[in-house]
Amino acid sequence: MSPNTSSGGSKGDSRGGAGGFLTPGRIVVLVVAVLTLIFIFENTHHTKIRLLIPEVTMPLWVALLGTGLIGALCGAYFVRRRR
Repeated sequence: MSPNTSSGGSKGDSRGGAGGFLTPGRIVVLVVAVLTLIFIFENTHHTKIRLLIPEVTMPLWVALLGTGLIGALCGAYFVRRRR
């Protein structure tokens, strides 16, 4: 068999097709992200937060969203450094 006629077609290829985008792992991550956003935006009351030295009052959802974004950025940084 020559390299041009190898059996690497689209039948068994998991990178393409309609089912390639919504993998079980991506569905789980999407569900967790939606539940996290619901949790964040349900907590709308103000709270006191100590930022090293100063103490600030802000809506809890802002603090949760900021913490989540910082965590996501740190995770993305370490995943890129591993590759």
